[in-house]
Amino acid sequence: MYKRPILIASFFVFLLVISTDLYMPVLFAFLRRIVAMAEGQVRPYTSGAASMAFVSVPNIEVAKKLASDIVKNKLAACVNIIPQVTSVYEWEGKINEDSELLLMIKTMTSKVEELSEFVRKNHPYEVAEVISAQIDKGNPPYLDWISKTVLGETVSEKD
Repeated sequence: MYKRPILIASFFVFLLVISTDLYMPVLFAFLRRIVAMAEGQVRPYTSGAASMAFVSVPNIEVAKKLASDIVKNKLAACVNIIPQVTSVYEWEGKINEDSELLLMIKTMTSKVEELSEFVRKNHPYEVAEVISAQIDKGNPPYLDWISKTVLGETVSEKD
C-alpha cells in the first residue's frame, strides 16, 4: 500500500535532482543580472544608442594608424581590423577588384558624424567608405562599456 506513493515520490525527487542541472544555471544567471541591475552595475540599454561603423582601408599600416587615432580621440571604444577583404566596385567607369582590410568600429550613434569627418580627413582614399548601422541589442555590459569609453557616461545617465 505504501510502496506506490514512495515509488512516485522517489521518482519526483529524482526528477527534481536531475532537472536542477538544467534550470539552476539559467536561474542563477537571471538572478545575477537582477542583482547587477539593482546595484547599478549594468544599466538598461536604449536600442540604437550605439552603432557599428565600417571603413575599408588599403593596407595594415593605414588600418592600425586610423584605428589607433579613432580610439585615442574617443570616437570609438574599439576598432577591429579584419584582414583579407576583397572589394569589387565601380570607380570612374571601370570595374575594380582590390584586396583591402575592413575596420569594424564600435561607437555611439551620437559620434558617427564626427567619426565620418575624422575618417574623411585622415583616409588616403579620395572617397572613403564610412557606413554605419545602429545596434539594436547586445550584451548589456559591453554596450555600457562602449558608452562609458566614448562618452564617459552610461547610456541611461544621458536620458
